[in-house]
Amino acid sequence: MSRPQWQRLARSRWAVPSLRTPLGASNRLPTARATFSTSVRRELMEMSGFTEEQLTVREAISHICSKFPNTYWQERDQQERDPKEFHASLAKDGWLGIALPESLGGAGLGISEATIMMQTITQSGAGMAGAQAIHANVYATQPLAKFGTKEQLETTIPNIINGTWRTCFGVTEPNTGLETLKLKTLATKADADDSYLVSGQKIWITCAQVASKMILLARTTPLEEVQKSSEGLSLFCIDLDRNQPGLDMRKIKKMGGRAVDANEVFFDNYKIPVNTLIGQEGQGFKIILHGMNAERCLLAGEALGLGYAALEKAAQYAKDRVVFGRPIGQNQGVSHPLADAYMKLEAAKHATYHATRLYDADSVPSHAIGVACNSAKYLAAEAAFTACERAVLAHGGMGYAMEYDVERYLRECLVPRIAPVSREMILNYVSEKVLDLPRSY
Repeated sequence: MSRPQWQRLARSRWAVPSLRTPLGASNRLPTARATFSTSVRRELMEMSGFTEEQLTVREAISHICSKFPNTYWQERDQQERDPKEFHASLAKDGWLGIALPESLGGAGLGISEATIMMQTITQSGAGMAGAQAIHANVYATQPLAKFGTKEQLETTIPNIINGTWRTCFGVTEPNTGLETLKLKTLATKADADDSYLVSGQKIWITCAQVASKMILLARTTPLEEVQKSSEGLSLFCIDLDRNQPGLDMRKIKKMGGRAVDANEVFFDNYKIPVNTLIGQEGQGFKIILHGMNAERCLLAGEALGLGYAALEKAAQYAKDRVVFGRPIGQNQGVSHPLADAYMKLEAAKHATYHATRLYDADSVPSHAIGVACNSAKYLAAEAAFTACERAVLAHGGMGYAMEYDVERYLRECLVPRIAPVSREMILNYVSEKVLDLPRSY
């Protein structure tokens, strides 16, 4: 979907009627506050300062999300069923290509717009499960779009955007964790340089059960044979062919986001063609860095959406629930923690969209982008956790009930605190890169 297409669709099919530009008025998109959810009377999050494009994306995505009520996500969570209908709805209108170039069939927008899309999804009630259903399709394709060959771009990107192929990201390994430079999965040249044989193990690979493609980071030169640990890693865009020998997947039972699968993936001399290599052999770590800051921004947006969704539920319950002849929200012991959570979310929102603006800008130093994106992810994750925990507590016993959703939000809000990088590693990063303190590890 090209930029003109999505703008035209947003104005005609998805625009809230009261916000459509009157006949003879300016062609600029409206910046008035839009109704986001049918269950919430007004926007809890302050919308001032967002661009017209961000507001258009938010309206369009909220329209799609309105077709998938909380009961849909409750059922998918309890039954551990993939939200394939949700993925298909977003793919149908081209939203999986929001941050991909127009030349490849994408919308040509930035991470700023992609982040508000992901926030809108989680805030709609879909939670992290809804976001994770498409998360990798948005950020894992960034290195491919930038460094892929003409053949890779023409065959892979369009099929990801239109939903024919789903993708997953194969980086994390059980024995290396955050030590990405010590990955052990090995891709060895074979058959007269005609293919690679991949052997090793990946873990916490989201959507591997339903994915057709994997963006895989593997060593093409063993660690002990390189001068720098950042060398010898290569990035591939591979088929996940379940009928081919050497590939095995095992689903991980997990606490939250149960609608989307998480997996251990085992390779045992799994054969992949040479033309699956993205960029140059041995340059995979440098290539993959292109997507890491983008992922932090998306996770920050997802965390924000989850926090605002929980807070909306809590505020409504505090108004409706009457004890001792008065709404419980009239008690400062209930209202003050929620007000504090709101301010934390608003502060994290500003940090998040500051980071996305820097990421999308042309001339910002990489150091500044890295600090901003890591800080945003940290602050948004912490603010979301605060909001989700307090939402459960504000509900009292009913906060433990599935039908009120806040228990699901609390289970899911731990994801952005842990992944893709822990809170502690972000604090280490800021200590070293900003405060110039000695490295602690």
